[in-house]
Amino acid sequence: MNSASLAATLLDWYDRHARKLPWRVSPEDRKLGEIPDPYRIWLSEVMLQQTTVAAVKDYFEKFTRTWPTVEDLAAAPEEDVMKAWAGLGYYSRARNLKKCADTVASEHEGRFPDDEKALLGLPGIGPYTAAAIATIAFDQHAAVVDGNVERVLTRLRQIETPLPDAKVEIKAVMSDLTPFDRPGDFAQAVMDLGATICTPKRPACSLCPWIEACKVQGSAVAETLPRKAPKKQKPTRYGAAFVAKDQVSGAVLLRRRPPKGLLGGMTEVPGSEWSETFDPSKALDHAPFPASWRKRSVEVKHTFTHFHLKLTVYISDLAASAVPELENTWWSAPDTLQEEALPTVMRKALAAALD
Repeated sequence: MNSASLAATLLDWYDRHARKLPWRVSPEDRKLGEIPDPYRIWLSEVMLQQTTVAAVKDYFEKFTRTWPTVEDLAAAPEEDVMKAWAGLGYYSRARNLKKCADTVASEHEGRFPDDEKALLGLPGIGPYTAAAIATIAFDQHAAVVDGNVERVLTRLRQIETPLPDAKVEIKAVMSDLTPFDRPGDFAQAVMDLGATICTPKRPACSLCPWIEACKVQGSAVAETLPRKAPKKQKPTRYGAAFVAKDQVSGAVLLRRRPPKGLLGGMTEVPGSEWSETFDPSKALDHAPFPASWRKRSVEVKHTFTHFHLKLTVYISDLAASAVPELENTWWSAPDTLQEEALPTVMRKALAAALD
């Protein structure tokens, strides 16, 4: 099958089996004239980076209820955006999300540019996101390649070069396959094929619309693709977290992390630096102030992109009035704690201390 035939076959399949997603305009609605909203496409693509659709849906719906347009998001305080993002991870994305909204609102009259090159000039938008917005929102011809697309195309063409070296070849294949008519639907169709049929394990080859053209269909080779270069072993860092709890109100002492760096601008409980050389036996030397700190039995374990983390957690029940004033700290009452911009690792620390 040539590229045009492959595209037509997949689009026919997509018209029948497209996933229903809150940011997507269905094939039926597109035929009725509904146009994708670039703001919703951009927001979903940023959220979906290194995150699953299931994890993103609730966040997306909350964001779009709170800030229905890019101008609304631009007008929001950054702290509120960070709070709404808490739990999605990769917090630099949230900071860039706000910067991008500010730029679109102030420099582009609230309208996203409709081509890849101009989109790449916006904060936080890289090659993949620019291609996705240009193609899905504006029907521009661009090669959209995410993890699902990589898996589908390496199997379709039996590309055995390991990632990331295979990315150039995969993008070239996607560019060749993408039609000029309905390129956005085609990009989403390949993503859906990877998410529902051409899955990492036990792909349902018998149901695939590209079965006749796929070079590895039904074989044991399929599950080995895409090949990946061996991962470097992640180091483990150690640290301590200190949960100060007011013995009357139950409020917890929190502080804001520096604006730049890992978890920049997010909220945390006071703690030590995280390092491979941290000595847990001397954790109390890093307490934010003298108190009767009790070590909790549960050690917090969390994995970031480049390292594993193990935190020793301490708690102290005391009078808030007796705690010295510390920079960038505040007391958060039990009924507001869940609304704080706490990353997952800090929620784990609080759970270990308070449960």
